[in-house]
Amino acid sequence: MDALVSSMPRFIDGFQMTLLLAVVSGALSLVLGTVLAALRVAPLRSLRVVATVYVETVRNTPLTLVFIFYVFVLPTLGFVLPLGKVPAIIALTTYTSAFVCEAVRSGINSVSAGQAEAARAIGLGTVSTLRLVVLPQALRSVVPPLINVLIALTKNTSVAAGFAVVELTSTGRALARDNPSDVLLLLGGIAVCYLVITIPAGLAAGAIERRVVFSR
Repeated sequence: MDALVSSMPRFIDGFQMTLLLAVVSGALSLVLGTVLAALRVAPLRSLRVVATVYVETVRNTPLTLVFIFYVFVLPTLGFVLPLGKVPAIIALTTYTSAFVCEAVRSGINSVSAGQAEAARAIGLGTVSTLRLVVLPQALRSVVPPLINVLIALTKNTSVAAGFAVVELTSTGRALARDNPSDVLLLLGGIAVCYLVITIPAGLAAGAIERRVVFSR
């Protein structure tokens, strides 16, 4: 217990970094994923192809390889990113946005075709129809899967521990190495820190779903 108390400042620092990675990457992923979903249902085939290639490639690539690309491969191409949270945020956003895209796209496909036809009938273009009519309805229906994606993102931040980012998992590994007799207690503390983020997110998903879900 003494090791846990004395290590609390390091726990807090690791927790703050994990929370930063999750919040920033989550926000960027929601924006990029929504744009990708719009491209995947765009009338232009070239846009659909580009978005589909991106999503299918990223979704079927391990997150560790995405990190390796940004940390080790990209510098060999002349693009050097500072070690730490910047490449971690970019890698997490690149990876998570593909899953956000599929969640949003499923919501778009669930909206009745008559909604889009009615919007076009009153003179709205494709972009306006998507922005004003389809996406607002689609996003309401995909709140639970989007929250699940963001919860998975929070856990995926642990991959950053292998790439010079001192977040919760990295902190736990260092503390366990320095205090081998208290490994279970220290790792339990790390698990609780993750739960502090993921459980409220799940509860928020339920609350938001109850407020915005509607009958079709």
